[in-house]
Amino acid sequence: MAKKKLKAIDLFAGIGGVRIGFEAAGFEIAYSNDFDKKAAETYRLNFNSIDESNLFDAIKERGMKRIPKRFDILLGGFPCQPFSVAGHKRGFADKGRGNLLFAVIEILKARKPKAVFLENVKHLKNHDDERTFKRIQNELKGAGYYMKAEVLNSMTHGNVPQMRERIYMVGFRSPRTLMKFRFPEKMPLTRTMAGVLEKNAGEDYYYTDKYEILYPKLKNAVRRRDRVYQYRRVYMRENKNGVCPTLTASMGMGGHNVPIIRDARGIRKLTPRECARLQGFPESFFFPKTQADAHLYKQIGNSVTVPVIARIAENVRIAIES
Repeated sequence: MAKKKLKAIDLFAGIGGVRIGFEAAGFEIAYSNDFDKKAAETYRLNFNSIDESNLFDAIKERGMKRIPKRFDILLGGFPCQPFSVAGHKRGFADKGRGNLLFAVIEILKARKPKAVFLENVKHLKNHDDERTFKRIQNELKGAGYYMKAEVLNSMTHGNVPQMRERIYMVGFRSPRTLMKFRFPEKMPLTRTMAGVLEKNAGEDYYYTDKYEILYPKLKNAVRRRDRVYQYRRVYMRENKNGVCPTLTASMGMGGHNVPIIRDARGIRKLTPRECARLQGFPESFFFPKTQADAHLYKQIGNSVTVPVIARIAENVRIAIES
């Protein structure tokens, strides 16, 4: 007889990166929520349903009727902008986004799942002289959860050629289950940028001399085909280790925030599909054809590295079931 699948709810679901990772480890998603309309459109295209209500509204409803009464783990890649360098690290002072963690705590107190999984930028650990991280630990402890946290790099823990450090937090109601849980070990990086790049990227992704000011700078700086470059307003940064720098939501803000490469046809920025590959999304993942690239870049930069999530999820499942 097949073992019953563990159930999860997917909060701040974005485009579904956390979901894909946990489903790969055998979990079943019972409920999803994200109120970013564009991200929800992408999510729905791939997974059918998602609740687009504000999470605060969902928990204020009598009996939290939208939230399933029984599930095994709460998944929450809660908004990172309040704690990131790019977001000016406002933390809990960022009204709305910074306070969404407290909605998670309310759900944990009301539903008491066996486990909780949270993900955020690595700077969360040191934000406000570590007071923010200690507050999160205390809030989880108050809700009945014992926690482990670790900063993992997508390059060393997900076998994708992207330098992306994130903090992952896993909590359990049972101290014995926590003792059984281990974060995944480092693994060799075997995937390369060459395996990520498209052979026939569209003309729109290439820089030409129509960019009168920028193109001469790019032509002078972007010389090697085995490197990834970043434009930083007044200078070009060359990533000499041959991997991509961290993909961020700011890629969707226009300008030249998307990493830049040189290929046989010239100098261009990475395509949304290439960025999705750098986050470990499968080729079968769809993006809405009606959405502008700016929205897709933002969604991918806001997402997670799927193989890292899948490895953590597998260890969570083993800890719960053993």
